[in-house]
Amino acid sequence: MSGTQTGKVRRNVVRRQFPITPAYAFTDYRSQRQTISHVIVDLASPPSGSLSLFNVYVALSRSSGRSTIRLLQDFDNELFAHSFDPDLLQEDERLEALDRQTEVGRARDNMVT
Repeated sequence: MSGTQTGKVRRNVVRRQFPITPAYAFTDYRSQRQTISHVIVDLASPPSGSLSLFNVYVALSRSSGRSTIRLLQDFDNELFAHSFDPDLLQEDERLEALDRQTEVGRARDNMVT
């Protein structure tokens, strides 16, 4: 007795499987101060906003070595042609001046004791 004679319909189902590796993702902000054994980095322009050299540095420096970094896709070379934000450079200079003042104060305190 065939399947159609009993009122049942036979169907063929084709199933495909894709190899999937469990993983997770997070932003460059979330990855700060972490070292990750293997990193896949996406340096494409985000849907809103833009990437800065700081974003790129943080993303690329999270890996434990150059051999464990993979780029997800090609990136725009212009990303590396931009200079730093002037406000960031000014803040860096301010912090360096504070550091020098602190070192001078420590040296002076050590001479007094």
